[in-house]
Amino acid sequence: MKKITTPLDLKQIKSLKAGQEVLLSGVIYTARDQAHKNIVGAVKSSKPLPFKLAGALIYYCGPTQTPKGKIIGACGPTTSSRMDEFAPVLLAKGLKGMIGKGRRAVEVKQAIKRHQGVYFITYAGCGALLTKFVKSAKILAYPDLGPEAILELRVENFPLIVAIDANGGDVYGQD
Repeated sequence: MKKITTPLDLKQIKSLKAGQEVLLSGVIYTARDQAHKNIVGAVKSSKPLPFKLAGALIYYCGPTQTPKGKIIGACGPTTSSRMDEFAPVLLAKGLKGMIGKGRRAVEVKQAIKRHQGVYFITYAGCGALLTKFVKSAKILAYPDLGPEAILELRVENFPLIVAIDANGGDVYGQD
């Protein structure tokens, strides 16, 4: 299995092919619907962003409450298509990757190819299992959003599958 690290760079991204299994280590950021709306609003109004988009990887995830003595609660992926309206804007501003589950809109696939990004999927229904790959978690922005706050996660060997690669290869077979 191929190992990759964040921040993602063009060499790593171009080496990935749809369907390939990878293990990711480094920093990723959780963000769901409302956090995306806030980030894109900040981009459009030239306000400071909660993290640097260049080379960043966003995980579409809203972890459950953290049990006592644990680093994070269950942290499985959420449906990516809910973030489709925001993804092209973020990719244009330097975002290099996204993690979630499910198909993406044609516009997102085109933006991934145009901006040389990548879309990963991970194992849905396995949120409790995925916690073992999270080595630290801290709230980074929008704490008022509760489970939809942006978290900075440090992960080690987080299991992913390349769903859409930088050349437009797509495990879902979309055109």
